[in-house]
Amino acid sequence: MEILNSLIANLQTPMFLAFLLGIFATLIKSDLKFPDGMYTGLTIYLLFAIGLKGGVKLNSTSIEEFYKPAIVALMLCISIPIIVYFLLTKIGKYDKANSAALAAHYGSVSAVTFSEALAFLESLHIPYEGYMPSMLAIMEIPAIIVALFLLKTNSSQEKENLSWKKVTHELFTGKGTLLLIGGLIIGILSGKKGHEQFAPLFEVPFRGMLILFLLEVGIVTGRRLSDLKQAGVFLIGFGILFPICNAMFGLILGKYAGLSMGGATILATLSASASYIAAPAAIRIAIPEASPALYLTSSLAITFPFNLSIGLPLYLSVSQYLYGV
Repeated sequence: MEILNSLIANLQTPMFLAFLLGIFATLIKSDLKFPDGMYTGLTIYLLFAIGLKGGVKLNSTSIEEFYKPAIVALMLCISIPIIVYFLLTKIGKYDKANSAALAAHYGSVSAVTFSEALAFLESLHIPYEGYMPSMLAIMEIPAIIVALFLLKTNSSQEKENLSWKKVTHELFTGKGTLLLIGGLIIGILSGKKGHEQFAPLFEVPFRGMLILFLLEVGIVTGRRLSDLKQAGVFLIGFGILFPICNAMFGLILGKYAGLSMGGATILATLSASASYIAAPAAIRIAIPEASPALYLTSSLAITFPFNLSIGLPLYLSVSQYLYGV
């Protein structure tokens, strides 16, 4: 009953309904589309807002409270791409390039899924640690580096050097990383006084911006639904079952690290999510031979909708059981 109640609550959120509307608009071949640049503008707003709010919370968080969850987050984003790579090469029989590409996507995290998890918990009045956005920042980059390292033996020395140089630049200067880490630093340095100044723009309007963003993501997802035929049964199963396994590990480790029930649910959601902003940008440069039809379809058309609809209430229900709520 807890899972069913959480599922119904999640399906009724305006964020998820906006996502469905975007998919529906694509399926009926509506002329609905966002103006050029609006998607990028919404991405910048959401990432910067997450960073700022997380930085303010970190400003008042002690190292003793923060270091265990940070270590757990780092462990997860390093171990997940290793598991994905060997699972896909040994069992899925994927070539090493596509296995590494998928490992990067599933080891990294989705800021939009994270934002929806925050909105979902807030709608149910479930508290969570304010510094959780820093977990998002910690988990975004290392997995991509690990995945590329796993592929290192396949490349010539000359190509390796060229790829690493470009990818390192993309990872550390890309808008996602810059906005998240930059926002965290600004939030930490400015503290509560700074929060009072940016709150009118980044607090109240946040959910409205998230609704618009998910409407656009729904449109993009709807365009990729036809690629599911090419993905195959194995990849569809992987895109659903593997995130669930990751979420369970995230919940257990989150509880061990001292997170609250809400915080552990968010860590589980991050563990279960797949990147479709930072990872694709890096993979296009580092592994051009990898197929976008595989890694984008898996992350955006399989895992993202699953997490948004069923995953979030499932992870919350298991977390409630784990914490005896």
